[in-house]
Formats: sequence, structure tokens, C-alpha cells
Amino acid sequence: MKTLFTWALSAIAILITAYILPGVSVSGILTALVLAVVLSAINILIKPVLLVLTLPINILTLGLFTLVINAGLVMLAAAVVPGFMVDGFWWALLFGIVLFVVSSVLARFGKK
Repeated sequence: MKTLFTWALSAIAILITAYILPGVSVSGILTALVLAVVLSAINILIKPVLLVLTLPINILTLGLFTLVINAGLVMLAAAVVPGFMVDGFWWALLFGIVLFVVSSVLARFGKK
């Protein structure tokens, strides 16, 4: 039950973030639900490998290169999920940051 709630909360955060950012578009709630699953799978399977491979540059940039990795993974999700479009790298970077903030706020409200 908790997983379904988290999945729905992630989809709502994606819809809110896409509404805020003009360079990102999500065609509907079903696309947001699919995108939530795809982003979760990418973050579980691919992101740890990329973080280990880019550890030296991450250390040199004090972790800021992780934002670049997140933007690349958002662009990968945009290539995989039909109905989700990102206009470029900078919009993907901003999408990742805003999605983190919106998800954090929604999670805080969800716990109370």
C-alpha cells in the first residue's frame, strides 16, 4: 500500500513540475505514472553504476556532477516514455532539481 502511495505521489510531483516548467511537457496522468516507474527503475539500476564510474569527477566537483548525471537520466527517460518531452539539457537539469523540491514538499505533507 505504501508503494502505491509513493508511486502516486511521484506522479503528482511530476505533473506539478511539468506544469511549472515551460520546457517540459507531460501529456497526461497515465504518462506521469509510467514516468514515475521508469525514473524509479533508472534511479535504481543505472544511477549507482554511473555514480561509481564518475566518482573521480564527482569528487573534483564536490558532487555537482551528480546534477549532470540526473539531467542525463531525465533525458533518457524522455527518450523511453512516449508523451514526456524535455526541450534540452538545461530543462532536464532544472526538471531534476524542481522535481526533488516538489517531491520533498509532497512527502512532508504525506507523512502528516
